[in-house]
Amino acid sequence: MRTISEIYKEYKIHIGLRMHMLRVAGVASLICDDIDLPVEKDNIVTACLLHDMGNIIKSDLEYFPEFCEPEGLEYWLKVKEEFVSKYGNNEDVATDKIIRELGLEKILGIWEAFGFLKVFSNRDNSDFNKKICYYSDLRVSPAGVVSMPERVKEGRIRYTELGLDFMEIDREKKDKALAEIEQQIFSHCKIKPEDINDISVAPIISKLKDFVIK
Repeated sequence: MRTISEIYKEYKIHIGLRMHMLRVAGVASLICDDIDLPVEKDNIVTACLLHDMGNIIKSDLEYFPEFCEPEGLEYWLKVKEEFVSKYGNNEDVATDKIIRELGLEKILGIWEAFGFLKVFSNRDNSDFNKKICYYSDLRVSPAGVVSMPERVKEGRIRYTELGLDFMEIDREKKDKALAEIEQQIFSHCKIKPEDINDISVAPIISKLKDFVIK
């Protein structure tokens, strides 16, 4: 058994991806501790901590130069090449393979909930383990924990700049479905969406850095 920090180091996960996954797991942990439904907290947190392990494959490393420090852009471009060489060109396939390498096939069903485009399936699914994972990812921007509308707006702008406009398709329907997912979750919680922020999540992140993956 290893801590998530040890796994991030082994797989050469840069600071941007590390902090994103830690924040998503922090949001999910906060929801799990408050929700009045039976959920698989350990599996949810594990899935969140690993959900973007292969994302360097699709990363435009020059878009967030601060994430390349202190090693520098050349180092991370080489790491990206290593990932592509070992796992292929698809970041989701790479993450799936890494999760299997870690012997964590048990979380694959939950992990499959991640992804902007899975909004309708997550709204219609009765599995709150998946809803929490999906929603938590939509509360974290590259800069930190934000509201879901802020995160979606940031994602739309960034993906459009990268030449990807898939979030604009059926925009109104997607926004409505996203709001429904948030309502579904918080109808079972005492806390409100605005109670989840960088301040409330920070102490959880500190503990999650020593979270044992098992």
